[in-house]
Amino acid sequence: MKRLLLAGAALLSVATAASAADLRARPYAKAAPPAAVVAAYNWSGFYIGAMGGYGSETEAGSGGFGGGTVGYNWQFPGSQFVFGIEVDAAGASIKDSVTEDDGAGLVATLDTKINSFGSVTGRAGFAVDAALIYAKGGFAWANSKANLSVPAFALSASDSHTHTGYTIGGGLEYMFAPNWSAKGEYMFTSLGGETYNLGGLPLESGTIDLHTFKVGVNYHFR
Repeated sequence: MKRLLLAGAALLSVATAASAADLRARPYAKAAPPAAVVAAYNWSGFYIGAMGGYGSETEAGSGGFGGGTVGYNWQFPGSQFVFGIEVDAAGASIKDSVTEDDGAGLVATLDTKINSFGSVTGRAGFAVDAALIYAKGGFAWANSKANLSVPAFALSASDSHTHTGYTIGGGLEYMFAPNWSAKGEYMFTSLGGETYNLGGLPLESGTIDLHTFKVGVNYHFR
């Protein structure tokens, strides 16, 4: 009986030792370190684009416009803040017409039209991956033409001036492809008045307050 117990104990010891050896030989794999988080988009660099939209002004009517944009963005690695400078210019047809009748057959018509406008602005925004929310402001200009017509006197006179002032606004831009983005933007522009000479008759334009709503597409150079 004792011999059987001793034999069983010996077998159990050998089995336990073999099992322990197997456990010690089992390889141990370390967990892989987490991958570094890298921003999917960076807005830095030059870009050019096309834009167009609708503009309105209290004294100069309303209408459409279309033109181009060129700019540069700075975004430091690891930062969501984007800064830049942008220049744009557009041809426009923002116009109005006012006719006065004195009731005695004397009719005078004044036509005004903003032919073109543009701006040089600074831009600051906050990027959330492919989306950029931004504000911008700076110098603005617009070329406007006025035409006075009085048929009873066979009078027709016109004059044009370039008005200067400031613009401020903002928008949302979205990077829908590696090099392409689309944007929607609102700008308020205030331009100083000028004196128009219409056949010897001076006409003060007053301040031009212009509201523009535009959409555009930009190509970014990487």
